[in-house]
Amino acid sequence: MSVEWEPVRQARTHELVLERIEQRVVAGELKAGDRLPPERELAPVLGVSRSALREALRVLETIGVLVAQSGRGPDAGARIVRNPDDALGRLLRLHVALGSYSLQDVLEARVTLERHSFEAAAENAPAEDLDEAERILHRMRAPGVTAAEFSDLDTRFHVLIAGASGNHLISTLTAAVRESVRPMILQALEGAEDWPAAADALNDEHARMLRLVRAGEGAQAADVAERHIRGFHGGLVGTGH
Repeated sequence: MSVEWEPVRQARTHELVLERIEQRVVAGELKAGDRLPPERELAPVLGVSRSALREALRVLETIGVLVAQSGRGPDAGARIVRNPDDALGRLLRLHVALGSYSLQDVLEARVTLERHSFEAAAENAPAEDLDEAERILHRMRAPGVTAAEFSDLDTRFHVLIAGASGNHLISTLTAAVRESVRPMILQALEGAEDWPAAADALNDEHARMLRLVRAGEGAQAADVAERHIRGFHGGLVGTGH
């Protein structure tokens, strides 16, 4: 009778540390806000070197589930956190730059996410979120606003609407997808032949979207948002930026 052999699993030490910490999180034994033991205590308990432990902690910090404070005192050490937005945005931006996802992929993802956001925001958005969106649009119309300032405020507006939809994951994904093309959007804004006219046109579209959300016209708001995204972001796809 022939024996079926399975390959021996090989892993670097820090990957085993990551697995162990992940198991604790999944089991509910580690939650956001919890602190890990100091390196000098945790490394021998896990049976690994402090350098391997540090490598695992750096990975966790990069993916937004841990923050490390150096020094001594009550705030020192590594703490479990929930901070996926920046981590996902950074990761997606790198993969877009490497060609893992095309600009067309990102465009369609934005359309899908933001159509949902504007429809849901028309039903669920708290008044204070819509008031904050209004203040952002007011700042975007300020005389002399630069393309960089406009781009940052534009991102805040779209992410705020996504958050106002009531779905935190949609908000996080919207922020990540938007962040993945932030450099290209800024380049396109800065390269506009008539920047004031371009800003006015984009602001008019933003204002219309917000009016429709306030009026509870989610389907119309979603349609305007899609045209807005395809008109500008679609230009990036067409030019190959």
